[in-house]
Order: sequence, then C-alpha cells, then structure tokens
Amino acid sequence: MLTIADVSKSYGTRELFSDVSLFIARTDRLGLIGPNGAGKSTLFGLILGEEKPDTGTIEWERGADFGYLPQESAPAGDETILHIATSGKKLEPTDDDYDIDYTLEPRAKKILAGLGFKEGDADKLAKTFSGGWVMRAHLARLLVAEPALLLLDEPTNHLDLEALLWFQDYLTRYPGGLVVISHDRAFLNALCTGMLELRAGTLHYYHGNYDNFLTEKEARKEQQAAAFKNQQREIAHLQVFVDRFGAKASMASRAKSKEKQIERLKEAAVEEPTEELRKMNFKFPQPPRSGLKVITLEHIQQAYGTHVVYKDLNFQAQRGERIVLVGPNGAGKSTLLKILADVIPTQGGTRELGTNVVPGYFAQNRLDNLDPDLTVFENVMSLRTNENQLTEQQARAILGAFLFRKDDVHKPIGVLSGGEKSRLALARLLVKPPNLLLMDEPTTHLDIQSIDSLVGALKNYEGTLIFISHDVHFIRALAQTVLHVHSGRLTPYAGNYDYYLEKSKSTDARFALTAGFTDARPKQAAAAPAAKAAPAAPAAKKPTPNEIRKFREEVGQLEKKVAELEAKQAEITASLEDPASYADKGKFHHLNRELSTVVDQIATATTAWEAAVTKLTEMEK
Repeated sequence: MLTIADVSKSYGTRELFSDVSLFIARTDRLGLIGPNGAGKSTLFGLILGEEKPDTGTIEWERGADFGYLPQESAPAGDETILHIATSGKKLEPTDDDYDIDYTLEPRAKKILAGLGFKEGDADKLAKTFSGGWVMRAHLARLLVAEPALLLLDEPTNHLDLEALLWFQDYLTRYPGGLVVISHDRAFLNALCTGMLELRAGTLHYYHGNYDNFLTEKEARKEQQAAAFKNQQREIAHLQVFVDRFGAKASMASRAKSKEKQIERLKEAAVEEPTEELRKMNFKFPQPPRSGLKVITLEHIQQAYGTHVVYKDLNFQAQRGERIVLVGPNGAGKSTLLKILADVIPTQGGTRELGTNVVPGYFAQNRLDNLDPDLTVFENVMSLRTNENQLTEQQARAILGAFLFRKDDVHKPIGVLSGGEKSRLALARLLVKPPNLLLMDEPTTHLDIQSIDSLVGALKNYEGTLIFISHDVHFIRALAQTVLHVHSGRLTPYAGNYDYYLEKSKSTDARFALTAGFTDARPKQAAAAPAAKAAPAAPAAKKPTPNEIRKFREEVGQLEKKVAELEAKQAEITASLEDPASYADKGKFHHLNRELSTVVDQIATATTAWEAAVTKLTEMEK
C-alpha cells in the first residue's frame, strides 16, 4: 500500500533521519516510537505529502486512501459535531437514490457515543466544546470514513479510560492498516503486530507488540555488543602483527596486507551499542523524615452543590506507603487527592498532617503547578527561599536533568508541549522535595523513556506516595496498596495491583482501573448449630448453561447502565466545578436538579447490579 525508499530529511545542519526505507501492507498494524524530537511527526508529514524529503521517494498504491489524526486540531468553526464526524465521507448524491449512504449518520452517532459524546451532542456546534472533545469528533470522522490506512499521532491523549478502551476494541476489528505514534504501552501491546523505532536517525523494525519489541531490542543489543567486541579483538590482534613486523623488510608485504585487512574491518565494523539519548536522569532528593502517621482525614464531608461526593469519610496514610487510587470516573479520586493536598475546601471534618510532613501536589492539569506568566527558568527560580538558597547554576542543573538545555530554559510556558509541562512540573518538585507526594496522572504526555525515568526515581523515593494513574505498567511498578473509590466509599486492598486483580476477580487489568464493583464482603461467621437439624429442603434446580448465559448478558447490561450514569455524573460534576456555572443561576439550579436525579438513578442501578452479580455468582457455582 505504501513504499518508502531511502528517504532522508534534515533541517539546516540537523539531520533527523537518513536512508529510511519501509513497506506498509494493508494488514499492517505498526507502532511508531522513539524519544521526543526524534522525527516521528516529521515522518508522518512526509508520508502525507505535507513536507518533501531531501532524498528518496514515497509512493502510494493507486487507489489507496488514508486518514490522519494530528496531535492538535485546528479551531472549530460553525460546523456541528455530527458534521465533523461525517465529513470524511465524500458523498455526492445524484438522481439515483442508491448513491446515498443512509447508514452514514447512524454509524457516526454510534461511534461518537463510543468516544464519550452523550445523546444530543451530535447536533451542537463544535466550537462550544473543548479542544479535546473536538479531537474526539475528528477521530470519529476517521473511523466513519474507514480509509485503507490510519495514521494516528498520539490519539489517546484526549481520551478518558472508558473511551480509550472502546477505541482500542474498535481498532482491533478495524478493516484497514494502522500506523500509530503512542506512548501508551498497553495500547501498543493490544494493537500492534510490528514496532518501528526511530532512533539516532535510523528506523528500526521489530516484529510483534511493544513487549516483543523490548525483548528483541535487548537481544539485538547483546548481539551487537558481542560482534563489536570480537571485531575489536581481531583488529587489535592484527595491529600487534603490524607494529611488530612492519619495519622488517622480510615481513613488510605481510604487514602491509594486515594493514589493508584492518582497514576493511574498520569500514565494515559494527558500531558499539550506545545508551539512549536525551533521557531524563534525576533522583528525588531524600526528603526529611516524617512521623509514622503522615496524614489523617476524619468525618470528611465534600459535595458540589447537592451532589455529595463524600459523607463521613475517614482515611489515614502512614510513612512509606505507596497507594494507588482506582475506581470509576467521577467517583471522587481526584477530589480525594485534592482534599489530601488541601487545594479545595471541605464542608466538614478534619484534615491533620503528621509530624514534619511536607506535602507536594502534582496536578492533572499541569498549569495548576506552573505560573503561565513566567518562563521555564523563572518557574524554577520562583521557588527560591532563604532556606534553600537556590542558585541559577543549581536551577539550570535541575532543568538539564529534565531535558531543558541552553535556550530551552527561556521558553514561555504557553509554547511548551504537554510533555514539557509535565517535565517542568516534576523539576519543581526537586527544589523543595516533599515527604508526602500526591500525584494525579503523572505519566500523561510523557514519552516511554521519561516514564521509565520517573518510575526509577520514585522507586528510590523514601517518602509517602499516593497517586492516580491509568498506566498499568506504572501502577504495577510502584503501588504496594490499592484503594478502590466508589460511591463515597474507600475499599483498601493490602497488596499490589495483581493482588487487587485477584481479590476483585477482575480479568482485564485496564478495565479494573475504573470498575464500579464493590469489595467482596468477608464471609459471615457460621450460625450456631440448632439443637435438632431441620429436615433438608429439596435441592434447588441447577440452572442450565443457556440460562446462565442469558443472565450474564443481563448483568452486563446493568453494569453498562451504571457506567453510563457515572459518566453523566462526572460530566455534570465537572460543569459544577466551573466557576462560570455559578454566574448563570438558572443553569446552576438546572445542573443541581439534574445531578440529584442522576445520583438517585446511580444508587438504584448499582443496587440492582450488585444483586444481579450476587445471583450470577450463585448460579455459576
């Protein structure tokens, strides 16, 4: 479908890549990875024809079409969400009604719903939605059009986990080819049959998904190191002969032959394996030791309008704990983290820090941690105090560890990418290291190398860590306790993420992050035996496999209903958190009434679902 032959591209004196060759078939599902700045998006631009290669050719098979999703879309105009979603299909109705695709609009609405749009959104103007939601509409446009090849640049950045899982499942059944730039390991593992790594100006191809790539890359590195060592040993051996006999007339011709052999070996020599370039390299300075009890919440009351998030909430974290918060969207995970960080007021209860506790909050919206009116360097220097006596040299050293070098430190915050904002927010934590670290989605916008660097730094961190993440790899590497948040309740699992999966009987590691199940209740103590055993009741009729299957489908429908209501609750809650909602009293009261109704519906639906799950468990025994 697409042939790339000997393509090179440079900007000034900087060569991005050279002699890149690649063949993409209609059934290929390829992940394109590499460090930030390696040229991944530029390679997409060349494929799309938006840029011209310095050398080489790019040829499409005749009749092949493609769809492209950039990292950011242009501002929306006066078109509706549905218009964007259907604009990828070039339909020109004629007098023949058979040329009209009557399935187009229903398919578009179904895909929009899968990506998180609610009923009625399709007919609204796109410019009334945030940029992230407009990107979802453009993603729907590609899926509706079904081009032969999808080119996706970080498509999951604007998706919550529910929409991401739907999108991932949809792509597994997509009839065309796929090339995707992504830093999401689980996404790449689920979809890819091949990996393309753009590194040091060269494109490397690996079979299989991301995990296969890691294994094969390490094997190649070991083979390359062994070959390099053997060649250097042979060159050194030949050089000894040349040095020893080169000056002797009787051996001159043989020495000259050995010199030519050395030159041939050097020309064809295998390069020595090098470490990855431009990788974050930092450690959290060990913070002051806190008391055993780090933070305590007692009888916390928290609500947005009439929507009660927590009622009589109690929680305590002890020194050195590593806790991950999981649960459905809108259940209150971020709210709990903000309460712990003391960035939002509560309606009741107490929050008490332990002895010598210094909290640090890493917000999901990175701008909450940054001053948009300052440069990168000024954002770090603004943390200077009489106590830390931060110097300009120290600030530059910290920023250098997070890949801000030379003139990068003078960039204004407004021009930073999502990854750069995340790295800067992390850098600020090093100036005044907290011993209670509260992190909300810390891996968002970070590339895979940076995520690995963050994992390494946090493994050596001696303080207390409480975090939210949708990255299963990140969670498995760090969490020692899982706290499930649902319906205002906290259910602790005193073990790592795999322990949580086992105890909650979850079969999908990603779905379990937002599952709305409740904890399996401990078995009740057996009742004391009666003085005289009652006559045995007739055995209940065992349900047939068909009856179990039908009831399992009913349970699935109930669970889907709960998930839809919780998504609606989260959306209304987000609107109530927006100060603009309070300016319009009518809108505010309407949202409150709608939220109250949804909360009641969630309670009813959850009760029905839990009862059905209990009955299904009994049927399957």
